[in-house]
Parts: sequence; C-alpha cells; structure tokens
Amino acid sequence: MRLGGVPRVAAGAVAGFVAGAVLTLSVQGSGVPDRGRDGGARAPVPTTKPEASETFLAWTPGGLPPGFRQRVESLPGIERAVVVASDTVWMTRSYSAQSEVVDDPPEGLRIPLEVAAVNPRDYTPFLPPADRTVVIALGQQEGTPQGILGASSARLRGLGPGAVLRFGGVRVQVAAVLPDELVGAHELMVSRKLGREIGITHDRYALLQPSGHPTDRQLTKGVRSILPPGLPLRVRAPGDTPYFRQGDAVLPPVQIKMLFGEFAAKPDPGRPGYLLIDPAWERAHIATQRVPLLGPVTCNVALFPQIRGAIEQLIADGLAGAVHSYSGCFARRYANRDPSQAISHHTWGIALDINVLENPYGALPDQDPLMVAVFEEWGFIWGGTFVRPDGMHFEYRRPPAQG
Repeated sequence: MRLGGVPRVAAGAVAGFVAGAVLTLSVQGSGVPDRGRDGGARAPVPTTKPEASETFLAWTPGGLPPGFRQRVESLPGIERAVVVASDTVWMTRSYSAQSEVVDDPPEGLRIPLEVAAVNPRDYTPFLPPADRTVVIALGQQEGTPQGILGASSARLRGLGPGAVLRFGGVRVQVAAVLPDELVGAHELMVSRKLGREIGITHDRYALLQPSGHPTDRQLTKGVRSILPPGLPLRVRAPGDTPYFRQGDAVLPPVQIKMLFGEFAAKPDPGRPGYLLIDPAWERAHIATQRVPLLGPVTCNVALFPQIRGAIEQLIADGLAGAVHSYSGCFARRYANRDPSQAISHHTWGIALDINVLENPYGALPDQDPLMVAVFEEWGFIWGGTFVRPDGMHFEYRRPPAQG
C-alpha cells in the first residue's frame, strides 16, 4: 500500500453546515505525535457552537429497525426525514484523476472504508443549496458511478475530483469533496443503488426536520413511540455533537485513521467477527509495554503516554484500588464481534477494558466515578455514558486536558 503523507490539520475554526445547521468547528490540537499517512497525523476533535436550525439526529445501536423511515415520516410534526445507510466496504485499489495508482494494499488484503449511502433527492434538502447539485449527481444512471469524498478522507488519501476508488469489480469516480459535516464524517458517500452493489445494507441513522420548534426531549418521545420496546435511542439537537451520524460520541473512523494510522485487512475466514491485519502495520503501530496497575498492555504506541498519565494520576490520587482488573486493549475484530457492525476501535489499539466482571456490556455501569473522571481528564471517553452502556470501556477521544 502506498503510504503518502497526511498534511497536518491546522488549528483554527472551520465553519460548515451539519444537515442544514450552521456549526462553527473549533479545531483543537492533538497530543498524539505527528506521523505520515500510515503513521497517522494530527486530527482535531471539533467542538460546536450551534446556530438556529431545524434538523435533529436520531440513531439506535446496531442500526435502525426495518420500516423506520416510513413510520417516522408519519409522526405528527415531522416535516421531512432521510435515513442514511452505512457499512464498512473493502477498497481494493484507488487511482488519481491522472489514472495513477494511489492505494495498492498487499496481496489478499483490502482497505476498510466507512461508506454512507443515501437517496440523493431525499438527502439534498438537508444540505446548503450550493452543495445540492453534486449530491443529486450521485443518482445519475450513465457513465461511471459517482461518489463524494469527505474532506478528511480526501486528505488522508490524497485524492480529489476525478479520482477512482475500486471495490472489487465496481469502480466509483469521485464527483466532489465535501466537508465532513455534510457527509456524517463518512469517508465516502454514494447513492442507495450503488451502495447495495458494494455491500451497504444497514440503515444507521436518520436526519429529521420537524415543524415548529420541539425540544430534543419532545422529539425523543415521538421517535421512541415507533421503536420496539427497550431499544435504546439517541436523539441529538443542533449543536449537541460535531457530526450528525451514528455513534456520534466517539471519533469517526476517518479521524482515527488520521491519528493512529490506516491498515489493510480482511475478515478472518476461520473466525467470524475477527480480522486479519497487515503485519507490517501491526509492527509499526502496536506494541506491548508494562504499565503500573495494568501489567503488560498491548495497544497503539501513540496512546501509551496518555495511558501512563491516567494510571500515574490514579496512583497519585490514592485511587489505585479502583482498578480491579484489566482485560485488554488491542483486538483485531468488529464491534461486538459482529461482522454487520463497524470495525471495533480496539483494532486500532485505542480502547482499554477495565473491571470487566463488574461491568458487562449493556449492564448498569459500576465504576468509581473518581477513576472515570481521571480517565476523562486524560482524554478518554467512558463507555458507561454510551446509549447502550459499556462500563468497562475507556477509549481515546481527545488529547489530555493539560496537554
């Protein structure tokens, strides 16, 4: 695989629309060392300042249930809705606009991309008027199928309009590059028809434009009424989150790649739900070091400073006893070992599982809040706050507060 460099993202403010909402994205610096494309690069974690908007986000863990769009559009007060499908799709090669090979993964491996699929005409009302034409072009019936790269994806790949991404026998030409906020921070956006051809089958989230001015609590109540009982739901109002997408609390895969490196891989044929990763990437990015309280830790080499910082602070604050057990960081697999889900962030070696026995997935979390606060200060997000609790889980989210 060609390992082109990734330009460092400059600090400052970036203005953009999020599904019709104007958001000012304040770009933060990163505490993770700069690297090349395979080595990762600084990828800021945006924060938001909301302005007036009428668009809300709704998503459920694992994907929206069948028929969700039809039911949500029938809710009183919903003026417009679009459902976005999203899956991991395996890219076999890419070419520049001049037909030069750019991405060429090792034999037998491919590059996983997070790709969204939309009905172009349903999606365009959620975009600024100036960007609607390029999305409509996704539905064209003649010529090479078209796709739109997110801005971070374009920087990561070093590609722009006219470039071609190949997924097996299907070639997708880049029609345009749009800000990440407009494509849900996906690496690529295509039409529903093309999405089915390359393997995008799961509806992940919905963008909703209600009439009037409901609160997120009111909208949540309405959406919950059309869901199966007990299914967790997350509704975000404008300005609540940097990107309107599923799993919006954690970094999107494209941001993780820019920080911690991009790998080639393939599903493990002998272990459903697991992956085989390019050994060269693992040698460059994954290491084992001994950490106080935890013992031997195998994770991404770029994350060790923050792990050590958090653990050393726990010890200094007299909170060493809050860590009862450590169960791992790096694991080559899909989320929940389910191939229909996204690639687990454990695969990049950026998440720790602590006190697993007391915090099984989906159960009420049981962690010392003082320990949680220390990890959060050091830039980790705690899974106990997820819409489906994962109390054992501490994942990189940003540089440390004092960094």
